[in-house]
Amino acid sequence: MSAQIRMGIAGYGNLGRGVEAAIAKNADMELVGIYSRRDPSSVVPLGQDTPVYSMDALAAHTNDIDVLILCGGSKSDLPDQGPALAAMFNTVDSFDTHARIPEYFAAVDAPALASGKTALISAGWDPGMFSINRVFGEALLPDGDTYTFWGRGLSQGHSDAIRRVAGVAGGVQYTIPSETAIDEVRSGSRPELTTRQKHIRECFVVLKEGAREDAVRAEIVSMPHYFDQYDTTVVFITAAELARDHSAMPHGGFVIRSGNTTDGHAQVIEYSLALGSNPEFTSSVLVAYARAVHRMNAAGQFGAKTVFDVAPGLLSPKSAAELRAELL
Repeated sequence: MSAQIRMGIAGYGNLGRGVEAAIAKNADMELVGIYSRRDPSSVVPLGQDTPVYSMDALAAHTNDIDVLILCGGSKSDLPDQGPALAAMFNTVDSFDTHARIPEYFAAVDAPALASGKTALISAGWDPGMFSINRVFGEALLPDGDTYTFWGRGLSQGHSDAIRRVAGVAGGVQYTIPSETAIDEVRSGSRPELTTRQKHIRECFVVLKEGAREDAVRAEIVSMPHYFDQYDTTVVFITAAELARDHSAMPHGGFVIRSGNTTDGHAQVIEYSLALGSNPEFTSSVLVAYARAVHRMNAAGQFGAKTVFDVAPGLLSPKSAAELRAELL
């Protein structure tokens, strides 16, 4: 058996814990360390023997890690960490601010190329698996339209926006795709759908003492960029109900390409995900792509990469011969 891929985790929140669990399910990998900005003594990993270090220790461990998975946030962590760590390690991250991906790619590409490292950015399910299926759909059905639906799922960004409203003590928001809109797309009719027609938003909110329901509801449903373009419902609940019923992080969705090969012959391609845990599934994607990054770096493929640059066979622990015999 070949040597295991030595894995490191940078950041240990929900995503980092998911990566630790995913690595344990891959026999060709070993976790050599978790790196956190918190006091290492305060971090309790899933594996009792997993060493935990300060993030500052990474520079001294460049020879100990084959692939480092970056588990920080896209807003303030990865824009700095991605380029800095790509200068020292092969990396994988889940940068998901779609509009900023081109500039982030460029920022990571230069240091990775200069140091002979391979840095795969924006892996996960969207961007990531949904991105791949959008490309497949457009390439296979050039005369067509692509539709992406998200949910039913808990949106962490929109939930955070709710919690910043005056009078809100806690809350979560679920994105729910319209079944009517999905059925229209699946029919092959290629409908033109507005933002409001594709998704609805459902909010569960705990009020602070003295706050008025009507004022909080009005501020949420009119919030620009988050709720004003959607049909939004606001349900007020207790803190106990929030903790009991809304602590999980499910998500998922659909990518559908509806097109025509000739007049009268409609074709529909659909890819869907139903996720019990958004961070755990994203972690599983990151770990599979870490295997590909390790192989690509060994083959001399340096610089920043995206999921579009990775051959599917590189994700699997099986050999090319095994894949041809078992899965082709």
